[in-house]
Formats: sequence, C-alpha cells, structure tokens
Amino acid sequence: MFTDSHCHLNRLDLSRHDGDLSGAIAAMKEANVTRAMAIMCDFAEYDEIANIVSKYNDETLNLGMSVGIHPCEDISVLQSATVERLIATASAEQVWAIGETGLDYYWSTENKLAQQASLARHIHASQQLKKPLIVHTREAKDDTIDILKAESAEHGIIHCFTEDWETAKKALDLGFYISFSGIVSFKSAQIIRDAAQKVPKDRLLIETDSPYLAPVPKRGKPNEPAYVPYVASCLADLYGSSVEEVGALTAKNFENLLAQYH
Repeated sequence: MFTDSHCHLNRLDLSRHDGDLSGAIAAMKEANVTRAMAIMCDFAEYDEIANIVSKYNDETLNLGMSVGIHPCEDISVLQSATVERLIATASAEQVWAIGETGLDYYWSTENKLAQQASLARHIHASQQLKKPLIVHTREAKDDTIDILKAESAEHGIIHCFTEDWETAKKALDLGFYISFSGIVSFKSAQIIRDAAQKVPKDRLLIETDSPYLAPVPKRGKPNEPAYVPYVASCLADLYGSSVEEVGALTAKNFENLLAQYH
C-alpha cells in the first residue's frame, strides 16, 4: 500500500538488521511498503543501486531507481553530468526518474553556478527521456523555482519539502508534485504542516529520505523505508483521515507521476 518515493537503499544503517539489507527489505514488506524508489546521488553509485533494485524487486515489492547528481557533490562531479551521459545512464526501464538534482546553498555557496548549470542539464535529460525530475532545494527556493520555470520543467517532485506554502504553490503551478518526509512530523515544522494542508491531494507524495530524517516516533534513529507509514500517519492527522487512506492516495499519485508521459 505505501510508496516511499525517495530513499537511499545503498546508504541505510543496517545495524538493526545485523548488517543485512534483506532485513530492511523484509521490514518494508512487513510495514506494507509495496513500492520504493532508490535515489542516486553520484554516478559511482549506479551499479550498486541497480544491483539492489534487480535483486529485491519482486511481486510483493516494486523497486525502481533514479539517475542524477546531488547538488552537494564536487564541481567536477556536477560537471560530469552532461545531458548525454544522464540520458545514456537513465535509459534503462528500472530507472524511473532523473535526480536527485537541485540547489543547496546551505552546504555550499561557492559552486552556485555549477549547481545551477547541473540542474538545467538534468531538466533537459528529464524532458528528453520523459521521466520525472527529482528536485532538492535548500536555502535556494527562489533560484530553484526560477530555473525550473526558465527551463520549462513541468514534470517531477519537489522532494523532502521544507518550504512554505508560497513556494509549494509556485512548484504546483509548474506541474510538480510535493513530497513530504519525516520532517513534517517534527514539532518545529509548523510552516511545513501548514503547506501540507493546502497541497492538492492529487499532488501529494510521501518519502523517508532514509537513512536521514527519521519521523516521529523514530526521530534520532537511523531511518529506513519501513518507517514511511509514520509520515503518512502525520499527514493523516492533519487531514482527519486514516493512515491507510493517505497510503493509498500517495501510492496512486506516484503511479500517476510515473504514467504522466506514458
């Protein structure tokens, strides 16, 4: 029922599972997580993620992956993401999306121009492959929206949304989906919850961004895809609906996102 739209399966802390990824996969299934997208941040990760997706994709768990370069990577890595290389790497059927790309001025400001150029190239690859774009933005909301608009990006996800309703509205107007992580459950996240209450229900997604940002009541512990129902639970409380309803709704929305060009 539940879809984790953004997780880093190759980076999970597996201490809870005796160091075995199969334990985390079993926990996903036990939590009724039936689909997940494993996110790539660097070309060096491709083979490892692709192998995980191939090994664990079965009739009870639908796994796919993305191809992209995270904006916090070194300038040389950002520059390696040419449109041609992105397209060649992301053409496989198991690659569902392009990213994680975007802008992050919190961790790095000296490579702003390289980040911006990389984001534009990811947008062009997304458009040519007709696969959704996964956008990371931190302390860069205006530039992010401006570049998405300038490059006519209209198909993708603003992942791990941490901004206000005004920013969400601008992304929604472009055609993007908004994905909420465990941050929405934090006491300090009222602005994010306010935005979540206004996002149209057919544009809503949930994610863990695991191994980071575990939701309440797991906050402070290593995160994993099995915890995505807790994100759904927080949103269910906001909407006055059930966890199952939010799980089914966001799973359907993810299907619609992938099917948008097909």
